[in-house]
Amino acid sequence: MTVAGDDEVWLDEEAGPLIRPYTVSAGRTHPTVKLDLVSLVIAIAQPPRGMDPEHHKVLGLCRNPISVAEVAAHMRLPVAVTKILLADLVECEAMAMRAPRTSSGASDRVLLEKLLDGLQGI
Repeated sequence: MTVAGDDEVWLDEEAGPLIRPYTVSAGRTHPTVKLDLVSLVIAIAQPPRGMDPEHHKVLGLCRNPISVAEVAAHMRLPVAVTKILLADLVECEAMAMRAPRTSSGASDRVLLEKLLDGLQGI
């Protein structure tokens, strides 16, 4: 890890700049919209002015329906932080979300195994 000058820019040569998750979520720890790992989200509009670059990046990932877990994996952020970003976008109507259907008869274990298989394929 390297510290550059008095500005204290932390950099990991392999990972790039290190940004604390609470910085991305502005210190918030809970999303304002209920989302779970397999909720599907899709971008439906541009975010209002003033949104952070992370919000724009999330919207770019969500051109097609994608699960919350997949967004977190692509963003390389903790799921809790990703849920906060997604909730911000849902609230400003730049993103739509749909909770998973529970009437499929599949057990939670089967669903989680499918999710894990999908994430391992990324």
